[in-house]
Parts: sequence; structure tokens; C-alpha cells
Amino acid sequence: MVLEMKVPSPGESITEVEIATWLVKDGDYVKKDQAIAEVDSDKATLELPAEASGVITLKAQEGDSVAVGQVVCLIDTDAPAPAETAAPAAKAETPAPAPAPVAAPTPAPKVEAPAPASYATGTPSPAAKKILEEKQIPASQVSGTGKGGRITKEDALKAQPARHSMGTPTSGKRGEKRAKLSMLRRKVAERLVAAKNETAMLTTFNEVDMSAIYEIRNEYKDAFKERHNVSLGFMSFFTLAVVRALKLFPDVNSMIDDKEKITYEYCDISIAVSGPKGLMVPVIRNAENLSFRGVEAEVKRLAIRAREGQITVDEMTGGTFTITNGGVFGSMLSTPIINPPQSAILGMHNVVDRAIVRNGQIVVAPVMYIALSYDHRLIDGRESVGFLVEVKKALENPVELLMNNDLKNALEL
Repeated sequence: MVLEMKVPSPGESITEVEIATWLVKDGDYVKKDQAIAEVDSDKATLELPAEASGVITLKAQEGDSVAVGQVVCLIDTDAPAPAETAAPAAKAETPAPAPAPVAAPTPAPKVEAPAPASYATGTPSPAAKKILEEKQIPASQVSGTGKGGRITKEDALKAQPARHSMGTPTSGKRGEKRAKLSMLRRKVAERLVAAKNETAMLTTFNEVDMSAIYEIRNEYKDAFKERHNVSLGFMSFFTLAVVRALKLFPDVNSMIDDKEKITYEYCDISIAVSGPKGLMVPVIRNAENLSFRGVEAEVKRLAIRAREGQITVDEMTGGTFTITNGGVFGSMLSTPIINPPQSAILGMHNVVDRAIVRNGQIVVAPVMYIALSYDHRLIDGRESVGFLVEVKKALENPVELLMNNDLKNALEL
């Protein structure tokens, strides 16, 4: 029996996928549930498991775009499994081969001497000279095919200028490679360009004195990890500060749908995570109901799944607000691009010791610049600036505004 394997649907809105990598070869014997291919959708990379055991025949090539429901391979379930390799049989004695007959010596080919150079060798005709000057190609780089080695008009038309940038070309390697963009990367590119072209995006900035958060982490991070088996990072503070600010400024937690505004009563926070196939944006569902431990545990779970290529489409769909942390790569300041159809995104950056004024005194403190990009069609300056100020307040005074003045209870210690 020959089984036709069809592309399963990764999600409701996905109609086609791309064969990223075949993990088996044509004619291989595969076992049921064995991963035979990696397929890219416009949202994630998924593994395609074999539906039965047998010999596989591939019906699509790597890089092909295939529709959901299309046959991509056949599995012959009647084919026997390959037997284990037997011990090599003893070599039979074979007679020594008869000596090959000696061939008669072949006379060396007659090499004609090159035509002697003349005054015409390497000299362009008037038409050829004009073409070479327009192309900015020296005559010394063109071989003439005319009488006596003269450079003809045809030689000049066929001549190609050397590919180099400024200055004289060197003898170093100047190779280049071309690779097809994955479906995921192409979709990300489309969405980013659409976000720039279809929204009235604006960015506002502020700075945060991270001293209070540093003090809490330095004092309680060991006890927190020992109790909850997860690190106490910055993301829980930022997520809960964002949730608080979204409640104060609900327009930031809204989206435009044609001529209507949708305002969400829950906070599904998307977090940007770098994965093997590029940027992934899994979602922390109902972050308003999570504690510090809950946020950190969910961030860890989603980050591991994204980096191991196990993240699903459902886990990256439906966020209402995004947080991205370029600081892990050393970014000092940036203008993050909105993740459509959301209306705003918060950018975190690296923490650097800077001189600031505190209580009238110049002190050195760990400072992070933060940026809020927002859709000005929906969010006005009052809401955007006010939102970012409330995030700053909560991060600089977390015990009062995020922990209800009960630090140990908030950290569940």
C-alpha cells in the first residue's frame, strides 16, 4: 500500500508552507512519527512527521512552496525494513589480472606558434575606442579578435567592466553568495514594511534609574531561584509595569479594525525572542493575572520552545502589546517597529552606569533608555507620553507600585 502524505494545516489563516529542509533522502526507509522534513509557514517552522513506516518517495524539492493539503511524499508501507548489515563474507581468491598491452607511443601534438604581435595588437578601432571609454574599460583588459589582434566594435560591446568599488581592485577574495529567504523571513519583511507604510508610527523616549530593581535582584535573586527554579530577571518587572500602565491608558491596549477601535480588557503581552530561524514573538496570555514568578516561568518556557524550534503558531498569535529587549545584544537606543495589528511596542535597552541628578546631587546610577513606538492614528501624545512615564515610575519604585509594599509576598518567598 502506498500512503500519500499531505501537508497538514498549521493554523487557520495559513494556506501554504515552504519545504525548508528534507531530513531524509528519496528512497530512505522511515519509521512512523520520524521527523522527515522541516516546513516554514509565515509564522513558524514546524516538523513534518512520517504518518507510517516504509520507503519514502519525495514529491517536492527544498524551497518549494506547497499548498496545505498537497501531497509532498509517498510512503510504501509494504516495503520491508532494511536488514541489519551482515558480516562481510570471506574474500574469494581471484587470479592476478593479465598485464595490459603496451600501447604504441602517441606522437606529441603539433603546437602552432602564436601570431607575432604587431602595431594593431590591442589597439581598438575608433568605434571600439568610444565604447570602451563610455564603459570606462581600459583597452589593456580586452582581447582583440580582429586582424593582427585589433580590438573590434564587437569585442568592445562584449567587454564587461571589473566589479569593484572605490579604488583599485585588490587580489583578495571577492565572492558572494545567494540564498532564498525563508517564508518566515519574507513574511516578517512584509509585515515590517506594512507597519511602516500603513501606520502613523511615532516614537517617544524616556530613561529609567534601575537602582531599585538592581537592589531587589541582588538581595533576593538567589532565594527566588532556589524557591521557584527560575531566575528573577528584568522581564517580570517590565511586564508588570506595562500591565499597570495599560490599565491606566487603555487606548495603548487597543487596535484599529477598519473603522472601529477594539479595546482589550486583558493584557496578552508579546515578547520578542531570537530563535534559530529569526525573530519569534510568543505571547504571555493574561499577564494581568500573573505574579513575578508566573511571568518569569512563562518567559523561560516560551524562550526555550522558540530557540528549540518547537514554538507553535497559536503561541505567537493574538498579542495586544509587545515588549522587545535589544539590550541583550548591546543596543543603547532604538526605535522599535510596531508589531501589527497592535498599536504600540516598548523597547528595552542595555543598562549603563551614567551620571544623573538625584535629590540635587550628581550620582552614578544604572540607567536604561526605553522607547515606545505607537500608532498616532489611535494613540495621542498625552496617552503615549503618560504611558511611558507610568512605566518609568513603576520601574523606579517597584515595591510600592508593583508589589503593594509587600516585597516578599510579591516574590512568593
